Amino acid sequence: MLYVVLFFLIFSLYLYVVLGGADYGAGIVELFSSEENQKITKKTIYRVMGPVWEANHIWIIILIVILWIAFPAYYNIIVVHLHIPLTIILLGVTLRGVAFVFRHYDAVIDNSQKLYDSMFKVSSLVTPIFLGMVFGALISGEILIVDDVGTLTFYEAFIEPWLNIFSVLVGLFFAALCAFLSSVLLIGESEKEVSKIYIRKASIATVVVFIVGLVTFVYGYIFEYVFVRDFLENNFAIAFMLLSGILLLPLRITIRKGRRVLSRFFAGLQVFLILLAALISHFPDIIITETSSISLLDNIAPDSVIRVLGISLIIGGAVILPGLFHLLKSFKMIKILEQ
Repeated sequence: MLYVVLFFLIFSLYLYVVLGGADYGAGIVELFSSEENQKITKKTIYRVMGPVWEANHIWIIILIVILWIAFPAYYNIIVVHLHIPLTIILLGVTLRGVAFVFRHYDAVIDNSQKLYDSMFKVSSLVTPIFLGMVFGALISGEILIVDDVGTLTFYEAFIEPWLNIFSVLVGLFFAALCAFLSSVLLIGESEKEVSKIYIRKASIATVVVFIVGLVTFVYGYIFEYVFVRDFLENNFAIAFMLLSGILLLPLRITIRKGRRVLSRFFAGLQVFLILLAALISHFPDIIITETSSISLLDNIAPDSVIRVLGISLIIGGAVILPGLFHLLKSFKMIKILEQ
């Protein structure tokens, strides 16, 4: 059952990056648009995201629950040492949800609409940056694990692990990836003339993702980060990244031609390859501290707990996944054989 739990853990992570990432990216695309294009994007976002925006974020809840129940030692390290960026993420998600609802349903048209728009756009950028920074903190080697946290200064224990250049670069990379995913999604949700806006933005976002990713790796290599070193020494990770690079060509072609299905397929495949390369290079030692690496499989829950959790995830998946597919298909988020 442990393999079932691990599958759902990674599967939830992937779906949250793709669906939740595209959701965040919509606000980023709107933020970095002209005033005229912001109005167009705002209407498109509401039409596309309105029915499904809450469903896009159930995956992070599943992810947290799995970590909490099955891998309590890992969960404890994350919520203790990274409670500040996690709190900012929680505030960002809350403010973003409030702004998304009120900027469409507030009956009074006044300056508050500008406030809601600003809240939505800024929180859509800040939240994924801090999500990326959390992952960056886990692999940066800056976390200090000691028997008594009181022996560390507040900065050493709770600030330094995530507030460093490497973690910030990872955060910017994830934000750029969100903008890329959203731009690709919006291509297929717009009329031909409007879709040109998102074709251009998707092309720009692709370049930004590549540049920020390259800068992150170069920085990590120069300053000898363990994760980057191990990544570059892993043949499978290198192979997946090379394949990702090769697929940039058909991705850019499908984006330029406005191919709805193929562009989404290649975008999702890019995310899959990036995540797979990152995980395979250091799995299961996802947390890298200043002195060692901590395995996800150390100090896991008892077999009885893992068994019950695995069965619950199988049953829940059998109920949730068909319903989610039907929801996305009903609102034409999934386009089958449509060009």
